[in-house]
Amino acid sequence: MIERYSRKDMTAIWSDASRFAIWLEIEILACEAQAELQLIPNDAARRIRANAHFDEGRIKAIEAEVHHDVIAFLTSVGESLGDEARYVHRGLTSSDIIDSAFAVQLCKATDILLHDLTTLRATLKKQAQTHKNTLMMGRSHGIHGEPISFGFKMAQAHAEFSRWQTRLQQAKKDIAHIALSGAMGTFAHLPPRVEAHVAKKLNMACEPISTQVIARDRHGFYFSVLAGIASSVERLAVEVRHWQRSEVGEAMEPFGKQQKGSSAMPHKRNPVLAENLTGLARLVRSFAIPALENIALWHERDISHSSVERVIAPDATIALDFALHRLNGVMAGLEVNEEAMARNLEASHGLWASGVVLLMLTEAGMERDNAYRLVQSCAFEAHKNQTNFADIVLAHKEITAHCSPSDLKKQLQPSFYLRHIDEIMARVFDEE
Repeated sequence: MIERYSRKDMTAIWSDASRFAIWLEIEILACEAQAELQLIPNDAARRIRANAHFDEGRIKAIEAEVHHDVIAFLTSVGESLGDEARYVHRGLTSSDIIDSAFAVQLCKATDILLHDLTTLRATLKKQAQTHKNTLMMGRSHGIHGEPISFGFKMAQAHAEFSRWQTRLQQAKKDIAHIALSGAMGTFAHLPPRVEAHVAKKLNMACEPISTQVIARDRHGFYFSVLAGIASSVERLAVEVRHWQRSEVGEAMEPFGKQQKGSSAMPHKRNPVLAENLTGLARLVRSFAIPALENIALWHERDISHSSVERVIAPDATIALDFALHRLNGVMAGLEVNEEAMARNLEASHGLWASGVVLLMLTEAGMERDNAYRLVQSCAFEAHKNQTNFADIVLAHKEITAHCSPSDLKKQLQPSFYLRHIDEIMARVFDEE
């Protein structure tokens, strides 16, 4: 991922130095496990632990000749050791090291993403509580529906990202498996107890059955979850983009004191952060398809998945980490315009109350289709003449014959629609 959309903690996980360090630790742990099982001398394992190291430059030089990264790595490590070098990688195959280290890297990356989600959820919860009763227009199909509150929308987003956090925790559990099972996965040259020892030290699980690689259905699920999180990032970003439209003006993303919105139009204040999030979401989603296509490898293994994962693993996790961090900043610094929300609520002349009048009429005994047509005619009149829907309803003799004006006035208030907001908020947040 380019530096523009990268944060250093996540990027560090995918560096060559980090990858080689994990490879080396796995090799050392495998030697120590074999020493415990008296498969290699204890002194050899101790010397390997004390002296084994690698040289990145040397690895690159060797790989340029042998065209095999693990062999290049092992050659470099072997050069740091004496006779005990012959025990390194004993009974293992390249994918044992690559796949196991890959799982460790994905778990480390996931821990950062889980922290990002926790931070974002805390921000959304704060906004939900602050604006629990801040009335605004609810919309469906982009058209005014019924009143909701801005806090209600924030609580919805919180609940959505809470579900993704749970799914990501499951994806981490699913991906946290190593395999040190040899060339075909049968442990022909190394007993399963070595794998178990290394897995325990790495706080990972053992792949129950592998081929030469860990089956890629785990990875397909993992990257699909990342794609889903990215989609929810975009869903909220699209909301911000709508709120910031000149015709709406209900909320705006943060805008720095020295920030400029357009090279030609000084008045512009564009939702560039939210638009950037939409673009990043498209990118992260695009990685789910190749991850799913990686599941269908030939027989016990081919390397068609390798080039894919070298790109999508760092890029997907780095981009999503950046996106979640940016989204949190947008939501924390959101400028909420309650006056605009109230103005937009009034702009539909009370048409949002049509549903409650329909229910009142049917509950008073009117046949539903007749009630619907009656309320619809009042609504269309209010819309056409830009007059208040409540005034038309209260002046309509057929309606007031079924419903008392006092009951109508009580329910023709925006606050009527928030009468259960405390219960809704409790359902979202009380479990925390």
